[in-house]
Amino acid sequence: MPAEWERHEATWISWPHADGQSFPESYDRVVPTLVKMASVLAEAEILRINISNSEQESVLRRLLSAFAPMERIEFHNNPTHEPWCRDHGPIFVKRALAPQLAINDFGYNAWGNKYPPFDADDIVPTRIARHFGYPLFEPPFILEGGSVEPNGAGALLTTESCLLNPNRNPSMSRDQIEQGLRDYLGVEQILWLGDGIEGDDTDGHVDDITRFVSRDTVITVVEPNQADPNHLPLKENLERLRGMKLSDGTPLKVIEMPMPPRIDREGIRLPASHANFYIANESVLMPSFGADSDVEAVEILAELFPTRMIRPIDCCELIWGLGAFHCLTQQQPA
Repeated sequence: MPAEWERHEATWISWPHADGQSFPESYDRVVPTLVKMASVLAEAEILRINISNSEQESVLRRLLSAFAPMERIEFHNNPTHEPWCRDHGPIFVKRALAPQLAINDFGYNAWGNKYPPFDADDIVPTRIARHFGYPLFEPPFILEGGSVEPNGAGALLTTESCLLNPNRNPSMSRDQIEQGLRDYLGVEQILWLGDGIEGDDTDGHVDDITRFVSRDTVITVVEPNQADPNHLPLKENLERLRGMKLSDGTPLKVIEMPMPPRIDREGIRLPASHANFYIANESVLMPSFGADSDVEAVEILAELFPTRMIRPIDCCELIWGLGAFHCLTQQQPA
């Protein structure tokens, strides 16, 4: 599985529905953020949008045409219940054989059967593979794209709280899960973190906490406020990262990124994190939350990605769906 910063042919997203579970009574307030995301993505790569029917396509064409380069936007009839394409979409891998790209269709159960129905979401990778004629692998276990973070050179980060959760693969041991990752993602080394952040209904996806930004460098979020529930698990993850080495003995370079201030809505802690950014071909889409931490996070990313434009986009409404840009996107390697 290539690293996210390697060249893309396209980015896939699944457009949400006004009557979906992700944005109860707030879909209209989320649309401007989605339009901004789509327009930035289409600047330098193809944007492939999963839609449910021709009516939705007509609505989106009208919506996007004023802001985005439509010549780089494609619509694909792959109905979904919810928009989190990182988790239900195709996970592409590269091969030495022709064709070079293949698709993994891992099992998907909406983060431990939390949000049924999810049958339409589960078959999206197979539909895409059949449409494009890509070889298809069907790993015999459940895995979401947001739960794994590869460096494209043999190492992969994940969390115990998610991959070892019995609501995914109760009959699989840690060793069996590790072997499955090696078999289907082409990695050699599995690097385990502990828990994710409060409010994350995925049971702790790694893409909310720690991200590879080069072969041997990671960004990880930290919470200095000792009274915050995120302080201790993030501190423990930081300590693990500082002790990690790649298989060739290279120690990980660890860069700390601030967490945004706590966001609550209707009595629920929302999993706001600047780490849920998406690395596009010429830009990095970064969730911003109208806080001082936005500025620091942009500065950190700008130093790490000097050839890409850092694009902070307000996610105060989007995060009500409990995800941000990385959760919404899935890269298709060039």
